[in-house]
Amino acid sequence: KLSDICFYAKGKVNISGLSDADYISTENMLPNKGGITTASSLPSTIQTQAYKKDDVLVSNIRPYFKKILFADFDGGCSNDVLVFRAKEGTDARFLYYVLADDAFFDYSTATSKGTKIPRGDKTAIMQYEVPHFDLPIQKKIAGILA
Repeated sequence: KLSDICFYAKGKVNISGLSDADYISTENMLPNKGGITTASSLPSTIQTQAYKKDDVLVSNIRPYFKKILFADFDGGCSNDVLVFRAKEGTDARFLYYVLADDAFFDYSTATSKGTKIPRGDKTAIMQYEVPHFDLPIQKKIAGILA
C-alpha cells in the first residue's frame, strides 16, 4: 500500500517567508503533470502548509487533472495540495513516479468524494496498491524513468 512507502507531511510555514515562486496552490499547478507556474498571489493567512525538498505535491481537487510536482525546494502550499513524504527506505523519485502514474490518478478519481468539485479521499489514497521493491531497485526504476 502507499502508506507503506510514504506519509502525509505535516507542518506549517509562515506566509511572510514565502514568495510567489515557492507557494504552490491548485491554481498554479499545471494539468497533465505539467509542473507549476508562478503563483499569482499569496494567501492572506499567517501560515500555510509546509513542504520540503524531495516531497511530492499532488492537487487534491479534481484529481483527473493530474497536477503533480516533485519539489526541488522548500516552500508552502494550500491545504488543497497533498504533501507526500517518502518514508525511510523509499526513494523520493520512485515515490514521484508511483504517484505520477495514470493508474494512481484513475484510482484517486474513482475514490474521490463530491460531484461538483471532487476531492481525493485521503484515507483511500493511502490504500492505493504499490508494488514492493527494495531501495536499490527503486533507485534503478527512478533512474530509468527520469
